Amino acid sequence: MKKGIHPENYRPVVFKDMSNGDVFLSRSTCNTKETIEFEGETYPLVKLEISSTSHPFYTGKSKLVDTAGRVDKFISRYGNRKK
Repeated sequence: MKKGIHPENYRPVVFKDMSNGDVFLSRSTCNTKETIEFEGETYPLVKLEISSTSHPFYTGKSKLVDTAGRVDKFISRYGNRKK
């Protein structure tokens, strides 16, 4: 490997899916101020809105995850129009 071209802060990080609570450990350079206790050690924590454990493509379920009220805003603006 070439020296000096890889990031210095490549480290183990815990990712938490906030829609279903699943937690997994991976390596990343994400900056975060939060930490979490995982398998007896403390790791930086990155919170995700959706991951492969909750995404409809991977789960096979067509579940709608609306975290910011975007669907309600769209329906109130355009209604249920059928033509």
